[in-house]
Amino acid sequence: MTIGAFISGCAGTELSAQEVAFFERTNPWGLILFKRNVETPEQITALTSHFRKITGRDNAPVLIDQEGGRVQRMGPPLWRKYPAAEKYSILYDSDPLRALKLVRLVTRLMAKDLFDVGINVDCLPVLDVPQPGSHQIIGDRAYGVTPERVSVLARAAVTGLMEGGVLGVIKHIPGHGRAMSDSHLALPQVDTAYEELLHGDFLPFAALADIPMAMTAHVVYSAIDPDNPATMSRKLISGLIRDQFGYDGLIMTDDLSMHALSGDFAERAANAIAAGCDVALHCNGNIAEGEPVAEGSGVLAGESLARAERAMARCCQPQPFDIKQAEEGLYQLMSGAA
Repeated sequence: MTIGAFISGCAGTELSAQEVAFFERTNPWGLILFKRNVETPEQITALTSHFRKITGRDNAPVLIDQEGGRVQRMGPPLWRKYPAAEKYSILYDSDPLRALKLVRLVTRLMAKDLFDVGINVDCLPVLDVPQPGSHQIIGDRAYGVTPERVSVLARAAVTGLMEGGVLGVIKHIPGHGRAMSDSHLALPQVDTAYEELLHGDFLPFAALADIPMAMTAHVVYSAIDPDNPATMSRKLISGLIRDQFGYDGLIMTDDLSMHALSGDFAERAANAIAAGCDVALHCNGNIAEGEPVAEGSGVLAGESLARAERAMARCCQPQPFDIKQAEEGLYQLMSGAA
């Protein structure tokens, strides 16, 4: 059976009959979960298993945004509370080696939470480099305010995830840190000169170009393509990210229902795929929008299918780790004792 070149959300804690019929007909490459889809470990396990049974793919990607801080879909009381990325950067100021060790341990612990309920992809790490005056949509989600620090801490974070059997997603490629508005609400435009971007914002993405998945930024970079956000720009996807960064992993869009984008949903999906994205992401679980997303995305084939297969081939069984040491490190970070 062919696979749809899109990732879908769902509305609740279990799949409705309408969603089952939609998934059976369109066979989305993956499913993404949000707080509305999270209740108990047993419920999430049943939901992820049901999705994989429908698709007939045991390793079909199930994604979540589990960063810590403001962006944590699975949280207390049934799961641990995790720190925002900025915590590691603060620790890095005084003890770089401990910061690197803790971010790797804590994301390994996070991976255990996800792997245990059938989630095999975490939309982490954030590689955006915030700049003074930029919108706080990134803010403390960033691992620092320099590309060098972001690169080394994010590398440790994604290593911990992948040691736990969960794939990472670098986001928001090629960089959301300078955006002066929230792309959930409006389309940001960055007018910074190309050379400055190349030696700053873009560096973490080039440094982590081996990570198997990336998520785009709905941001216009006027120095490269003044007419299209990165998600819809062949100059950015094919020219910058593929050719200059050397990124050959799977590229997914950020959520197509965000207000940064215009046009109907079939157009949004088709334009993203035409620009060079491999799969379209639609998060809100509204099937009235999901139907045209599926239509516009088309079928996962060719090099995009190969990238998807290479990415999922990197899923592995979790490596052993010292869970007590990880929990102690997490406690120290959250209490300010680290």
